[in-house]
Amino acid sequence: MTQDELKTLVGQAALHYVEAGSIVGVGTGSTVDKFIDALAASGIKVAGAVSSSVRSTERMKGLGIPVLDAAEVQGLGVYIDGADEIDHGGHMIKGGGAALTREKIVADLAERFICIADESKLVQALGKFPLPVEVIPMAAAQIARRFAAMGGVATLRAGVVTDNGCHILDVTGLQITEPRAFEANVNQWPGVVTVGVFARNRANVCLLGTSEGVKTLTFD
Repeated sequence: MTQDELKTLVGQAALHYVEAGSIVGVGTGSTVDKFIDALAASGIKVAGAVSSSVRSTERMKGLGIPVLDAAEVQGLGVYIDGADEIDHGGHMIKGGGAALTREKIVADLAERFICIADESKLVQALGKFPLPVEVIPMAAAQIARRFAAMGGVATLRAGVVTDNGCHILDVTGLQITEPRAFEANVNQWPGVVTVGVFARNRANVCLLGTSEGVKTLTFD
C-alpha cells in the first residue's frame, strides 16, 4: 500500500475511539485530514471538536463538523493527531506542520492521546526528524546557539509564521534518549514557546499503518 493509503487506514481506525455525542480533540496534518474525512463520512454525530490549527478548523467546518474554542471546554475524552516520529514509549516529535503549540494545548485537555501514523514514523530514539521549536522571533539566534552547544544545528524555517505569530527553528543532529527531561529543559529557555517533543503529553495509543494493516501499540 502507498503511504497515502496507510494514512487512510489509520484515519478510519481512529473512529473506534470516537463516542457519539462527545467532544473530540483534533490535530493537524495530512494523516489527520484522513481522520476528519472519515469522521464526516461515518455518520457519528459528535457534539463538537476542538481543533489545533486553522487548517483543521476550516476542513471540519467545510464538512459540517462543529468546531469549539478550547476555552469553551473543561476536558476531552480523546485527542487524535499524527506524529513526525514516535518511539516505543509513546513519546513523539511533532510540529512538521508548525502547529505544535496548539497541539500541546489541546492534548493537555484530553484524557487520552490517540496517535495515528504510518510505520515509517516508528523509531528507536527520537531525533532523526528535524525537531521543530516554536520561538519568539527576537530569541531565535540565542536559542540556536544553545542548541549548537548541545551538538544540534538549528535552522530557521523560511517563510513560516505560526498561527501564534511566531517562528519555527528546525533542529538536526540530536538523539533524544530521555524525552521527558529534554522537553522540560528546553521549555524553560527564554523565548521558547514550545519544543516539539511530546513526552509529558505522550501518546496512550498509536494506530500504526503497516503493509499488514493497522497495528495497535498501547503505552498506558
